[in-house]
Amino acid sequence: MQLVLVVALTVAALLAPPASRLFAAGATAPPGAVAGAVTGARPAADDDTVPAVGRTWPVGVRPRVPRGWEPPATVYGPGHRGVDLAAAPGAPVRAVADGRVSFAGRVAGKGVVSVELAGTGDPPLRTTYEPVRASVPQGAEVTAGEVIGTVEAGGSHCTAPCVHWGLLRGGTYLDPLSLLPPWLLHRGPSRLLPVLGVPLP
Repeated sequence: MQLVLVVALTVAALLAPPASRLFAAGATAPPGAVAGAVTGARPAADDDTVPAVGRTWPVGVRPRVPRGWEPPATVYGPGHRGVDLAAAPGAPVRAVADGRVSFAGRVAGKGVVSVELAGTGDPPLRTTYEPVRASVPQGAEVTAGEVIGTVEAGGSHCTAPCVHWGLLRGGTYLDPLSLLPPWLLHRGPSRLLPVLGVPLP
């Protein structure tokens, strides 16, 4: 009976959402830098409308997040309209989900790639990545995990090299971490729980 209870509690703990998705993703930003992500503040559109269609992180496996999502209170208000992911220059940048490249070029001197995600409504969700040297042309169909470019040296607003990852529906910015399913956000080493009151080493 106790074994069944332990198994049930383990499953519940693994499926329960954390207080902050960003914290679970390994963020190390200073206190207050990710206030929007921690408090659950939302932009004009509700993030609950974002399907978790992501199948991979844009860079690395679980990249460090120097700065998280900080939705502005108003359309023109201050905030951080995306998530910064630590990434070395030359690192591959991948499409997080299937879609079509809607833009691949330079904006204000920075390389930008934008991908419209398949099956995400009308208007479709659109992810953006910068500064990125595109390796795919505008109009190309891409699949989740496909390399769409490499991180450019310079052109980043981070103090260390990073990729700014954004998500929009129409003109409304959303939290890009909403695209990642729990198994991808929380993936980490498995941990056994004590059974029948016997502590593990």
